Amino acid sequence: MIRAVPLLAVFSHSGVAWHPSTYSLRKGIQGESFYDDFVWESIADPTHGRVNYVDQETSRWQNLTFATRDSFILRTDSTNIIPTDGPGRNSVRLRSKEKFKTHVSIFDVRHMPVGCGTWPAIWTVGENWPHGGEIDILEGVNDEAPNASTLHTGRGCTMPTENGPQTGHRMLNNCDASVNNNVGCPVDFPSHDSYGPGFNAAGGGWYVMERNDDFIKIWFWSRQDPNVPEDVKNPVWNVAPSNWGTPSAYFPGDSCNMSDFFAPHWIVINLTLCGDWAGTVYQYSNCPSTCVDHVNNNPWAFENAYFDIAQIRIYT
Repeated sequence: MIRAVPLLAVFSHSGVAWHPSTYSLRKGIQGESFYDDFVWESIADPTHGRVNYVDQETSRWQNLTFATRDSFILRTDSTNIIPTDGPGRNSVRLRSKEKFKTHVSIFDVRHMPVGCGTWPAIWTVGENWPHGGEIDILEGVNDEAPNASTLHTGRGCTMPTENGPQTGHRMLNNCDASVNNNVGCPVDFPSHDSYGPGFNAAGGGWYVMERNDDFIKIWFWSRQDPNVPEDVKNPVWNVAPSNWGTPSAYFPGDSCNMSDFFAPHWIVINLTLCGDWAGTVYQYSNCPSTCVDHVNNNPWAFENAYFDIAQIRIYT
């Protein structure tokens, strides 16, 4: 397993020269700093999952979150059988304390949650959903690859009907959360190692988003990809997205005014189970029993339902 360079190393060198299209390091989150930079949202799951989101104290006590110098683990309970009249399997939902607008975010992830019934996500969202916008960077259910990145907005934000300058495939072009059962305007990524067991088998990888008032771009590089840009792979002072090539997903602002539809966003990392998506399509996913029954009675099935995040870097 390739380990990320500790964030402390960023202060010893800078691998990218400054020019107008670069972004400068605003924040690095690694290891124990997750406990300082995120809020534990112990709330009822808005997507009606079979989970009980716990607070930070409980997540530490039950070992659902823990940190080392260069690793942060977030996982669901894999020990207890859940009573049918209980609130669900204990899990974790994090929201960043700080909001971001024009920025680049780099998520170095070694392992993502897998297993029938799982619905992991790394995403950003503004206030007054959906009018403040939502950007799903990494999301999927029931180990069904590849990843799909999606926008959810208020009425009036659409994407081009043609595929455009992206390696992924645009599925729908109306981002309005009130239509199409809130599917949004997803782009399927081109490779199966972008999600689930394939992602983990490759040792994980990097999800990167560039967001400004003109567009939203999302890239993915597997850990095994020889073409990962050095300023994505290694902590540096400045990054230059214009050198990174064609993104996996491209959302232009031509018919979706980004400043109107997307407010400053929190970063959210969560793992839910079943619910509005994973539960609805569970019967088509070659999974056993029903989703709720599986989650309630098979704790062992969730031993690999965890995030291992090496670091998050935010550039503005």
